Amino acid sequence: MDLTPHPANPPAGDWQVRFSWQPTEHWLTLRWRVSGVGALAIPPLAGRGRADGLWEATCFELFVQHGEGPAYAEFNLSPSERWAGYDFTGYRAGMRQRKLPRAPVCSWRAGSAFSLFDAAIPLGGLPELPAAFGASAVIEETDGTKSYWALTHASDKPDFHDPACFTARLAAPLPP
Repeated sequence: MDLTPHPANPPAGDWQVRFSWQPTEHWLTLRWRVSGVGALAIPPLAGRGRADGLWEATCFELFVQHGEGPAYAEFNLSPSERWAGYDFTGYRAGMRQRKLPRAPVCSWRAGSAFSLFDAAIPLGGLPELPAAFGASAVIEETDGTKSYWALTHASDKPDFHDPACFTARLAAPLPP
């Protein structure tokens, strides 16, 4: 699936961002493919661990909402290998740390034509499936430009928390 930059914050470079996902028996595997021309600012490797404020630099995000809402979960995943998970009781309300049975796994692989960011979140750490979700990315360039990418944008400012952006579906796992 193609992500698009928010028109109010276009990238300086000529970028494309694609997103894909695949549930497995115990994990939801995610991939963002970043290609194009320009210079990305990638956070330095910091090792696995929870951290806040990841969205202030290049970061990849997933928002998951079971049922009709308004509650949802947010996952921030960084090329630094740091991650964050939050629960919200409603639109940007009631934020608290989300408990996960195991830390997500994140890896950045830079290439000359494109780069890949792969992440895996334990299925037991997601809201109940089936669920609606939104995938997004904050792309920072070395000149300081930040662009905000999503499956869809619902307002005149970038807002990944807007439930109108949760346009994709995660199916319930198949019984064994």
